[in-house]
Amino acid sequence: MKVDFIISTLGGGGAERVLTLMVNSLAKNPNNQISVITLFEGKEKYELNPAINKVKLKRVQHLPSHTLRSVINLSRYYKTKSNRPDVIVSFITLTNLITIIVAKLFSIKIIAQEHNSHLRFMKGRKRITNFTKKYIYKKADVITVLTSFDIDYYENYGANVYVMPNPCSFTPIADNSHYRKKTILAVGNLDRYNHKGLDNLIELMVPIFNEHPNWELKIAGAGEKGLKHLTKLAEENNILDKIVFTGFITNVSEVMNQSSIFILSSRFEGLPMVLLEAMSQGMACIAYDCKTGPSDIIENNKNGLLIEDQNMLKMQNGLRELLSSKGLRKELSEEGIKSLDKYNIDNVTKRYEALFNKIANI
Repeated sequence: MKVDFIISTLGGGGAERVLTLMVNSLAKNPNNQISVITLFEGKEKYELNPAINKVKLKRVQHLPSHTLRSVINLSRYYKTKSNRPDVIVSFITLTNLITIIVAKLFSIKIIAQEHNSHLRFMKGRKRITNFTKKYIYKKADVITVLTSFDIDYYENYGANVYVMPNPCSFTPIADNSHYRKKTILAVGNLDRYNHKGLDNLIELMVPIFNEHPNWELKIAGAGEKGLKHLTKLAEENNILDKIVFTGFITNVSEVMNQSSIFILSSRFEGLPMVLLEAMSQGMACIAYDCKTGPSDIIENNKNGLLIEDQNMLKMQNGLRELLSSKGLRKELSEEGIKSLDKYNIDNVTKRYEALFNKIANI
């Protein structure tokens, strides 16, 4: 099976990490010929299996529209018949728009993937995002979504919808008996602090640190503008000495393995990979029940704590429970590890291959 994965860049985002996980897993099968096509230049933060063909499109200059340039660039590439795959998999709304247009032009099967709820759109791009979802997605062979929350929305506009969960990138730990630091961990791009709720997280931690001064909050993620904003918030709330900003880190699994509590404070999500990863490393997880994702992963009081969306007082009370009870942390962490089979990379890979075969009529 010849499959092209198309994305804007391979920078340090969640969708890029999912793509990297999936292509590296699919490339292990010698029957798969995998290519990754990036539409734009950018610093690559993820490594691909050497068997994967990497394509950076030659760019047409002097056109006012990034979208139009990308349509022309991709069309030029697929004009050569030998470059055409059995199936294209594209990632994220605007890349999906570009890729669906080109795929239909050359009669290539196309799977377009959404990695956030249909409620979300990029700032300043609401109109083109809505246009793509309402009028273009029905032209794709399949639209994949992360949770069942989005099925009705896309089906109402004539799209063929399939739920495809993100894989967990880390192998669940077998031994969960080791010492853990008194660290509460949050992970996310700091420049997207509003999306990730990191601004509210700093505020809600103030009384927690007053009651539990021997604990710290560690926030892992890149973003210079966000770092300045969040540092200022921490200073204003007199808790900067309790917060560690790590920047972008490549050893997040080690940090999770050493830390006690993972907190997801997002205002909205798709299916948060980072929550799956935290569970795999035996962290006790607590998350807002935002739209969408956490409720697909956490069964409240069994494998984590699910808190009423953006209810800061209830989040503080949930944290108090976790910080006060090592037994509760242990119980939730053990159940979290057990609940991840559905997100095992091998199982998700099989689902991808079955979908490829189905739409390619093999």
